[in-house]
Amino acid sequence: MQKNIFIILIAILFMSCNQTTTAQSQVKTTEDGGLGKTKVSDVADIMNFLASDELGGRDTGSEGLEKAAQFIEGEFKKYGIAPYFDTYRNTFDVKGTATYNMVGYLKGTDATLSNEFIILGAHFDHIGTGKEVNGDTIANGANDNAAGSSAVISLAKQFAQLKNNKRSILFVLFGAEERGLLGSAHLAEVLKEKNINLYTMVNFEMIGVPLNDKSYKAYITGFEMSNMAQKINDYAGSELIGYLAKAKEFQLFRRSDNYPFYEQFKVPCQTISTFDFTNYDYYHHVDDEVSEMNFEFMAELINNCVPVIEKMANTTDKEIKLN
Repeated sequence: MQKNIFIILIAILFMSCNQTTTAQSQVKTTEDGGLGKTKVSDVADIMNFLASDELGGRDTGSEGLEKAAQFIEGEFKKYGIAPYFDTYRNTFDVKGTATYNMVGYLKGTDATLSNEFIILGAHFDHIGTGKEVNGDTIANGANDNAAGSSAVISLAKQFAQLKNNKRSILFVLFGAEERGLLGSAHLAEVLKEKNINLYTMVNFEMIGVPLNDKSYKAYITGFEMSNMAQKINDYAGSELIGYLAKAKEFQLFRRSDNYPFYEQFKVPCQTISTFDFTNYDYYHHVDDEVSEMNFEFMAELINNCVPVIEKMANTTDKEIKLN
């Protein structure tokens, strides 16, 4: 009898140790960016493809842009993100050249709130080539804007896994931004004609390197136009977003893909960026390469945005409002 009791105690002790080890392993995996988080290697993989020489700078109408589009389609399909239209491509014309926005759709889980939409966007085109430097003419567009594109693709993956968004989310990679915000202008018009109930639009632009000497991690354009920055920080539980005077001085609110949606819908539509005019020298330059990017920072910023977007997608009321 005593022998049997001893065997049972040993078995219980073994099971307890095993469960503790498993729990510790899960915690470590999460901290390392595994369970439910974007890993540094995930960001690197996306960036290394989108900003590669193979894609030739992703100019409108180019073979490189087509390769980028096929890559985005593959990522959306892999994660279970549906096309919003008949296909993932929202096609439009640029002076006789056909090009496209890439639009993925994650339907909301709530019968009522699923009729309200959040758009997460970034442009995936670039300028193709630039002034030659040391024999290189390919303007790879790593920071501008493979970086923002990597955020949208990574967030699509995370929310497809979470499946906890009551509101519907569109994950959009815009074409022809470099031709004058043409892709976002086209899609905003199409969605306005469809009369979708747009709650808010968050755009990601040039997030590849950290800000210089700021207490916050990123800034938002049109800071004073809505309470978005305040609500983002409330949802994040930290000072994630701040005010950058240069953004207002250079009217950046009007110079990225958030603006056509603001014009059409008159709801908070703003851009998150970390380019502060002092921290990156290679705007529209052939040296805008992946070697200049800080993947650790990018992964951290993307992961910081997840609980923020979760709250946006799940609050009973539309808490983000124009001032």
